[in-house]
Amino acid sequence: MLIAEPPSAPTERRLRLVEIDRLPRSILIGGGLVLVVVLVAILGDLLAPFPYDQQHYLDTNLPPGGPYRFGTDEYGRDVLSRVLVGSRVSLAYGVGASLLSLLIGVPLGLWAGYKGGRVDEVLMRVLDLMMSIPPLLLGLLVLAVTPPALWKTILAIAVITAPSAARIVRSVALGLKGEEFVQAAQARGESERYTVFREILPNAWPAIIVEAGLRVTFGILLGAALSFLGLGAQPPSSDWGLMISEGRASVTIAPWVSIFPGLAMLVTVIGFNLLGGGLRDALDPRIARDYLH
Repeated sequence: MLIAEPPSAPTERRLRLVEIDRLPRSILIGGGLVLVVVLVAILGDLLAPFPYDQQHYLDTNLPPGGPYRFGTDEYGRDVLSRVLVGSRVSLAYGVGASLLSLLIGVPLGLWAGYKGGRVDEVLMRVLDLMMSIPPLLLGLLVLAVTPPALWKTILAIAVITAPSAARIVRSVALGLKGEEFVQAAQARGESERYTVFREILPNAWPAIIVEAGLRVTFGILLGAALSFLGLGAQPPSSDWGLMISEGRASVTIAPWVSIFPGLAMLVTVIGFNLLGGGLRDALDPRIARDYLH
């Protein structure tokens, strides 16, 4: 009787170490931008020239210059200090919601893709129903019935983005379950849990990393949108979306109140997008691109 020996997974299906000098330029640029944003979020209180909520009643709506490098808002608060400290809230939206959505979506997607049949069909129909609701509307429905809070906003964003993550991971699992190393695990009599989490999951990481980068940027933007509508961070928080919303009242006389947090958000989103795309190319170009097409 012939016993199938478990072939090792194809080299190109495994995470690879890449020499620094051969890394895609997008990783270096995106990683640099993300590193700066993360350091600012950690050291924001130390870097800020003023407390983010300190009001200078005689210095309202001052243009950038002097002690106020980014100007002041209608309450005399230093815009630079608020942008620096606000990075912490925006990163919490993006990173926190991304991790939570992947914790929900990855197991669902792996299981649906591997099992197939009725399990896959029922789960996908439920996810399709959730994805048919516009994200902002779903966020409004989730948050409108409870008092706003940071953790509730993160949870709402995670619930909104988890179906998309699950569908993408499912497509990767569908492509991997026919591979020889998966069939070998089945021939050895390995359990479904072992096959899914020890064989398929390690080879799905490139696509999951790309998806994580997309979820972070989406979480930052959606969190800012919810704060803009008054359902995210509440005053006197320095969340970027809330700052843009508060700047509407004086946009004609003090546009810098909204411009600087908007630019900070733009740089952060570009950084995470470049980093995610670069990691995709470095880890496994073929698999990561296949799931996007």
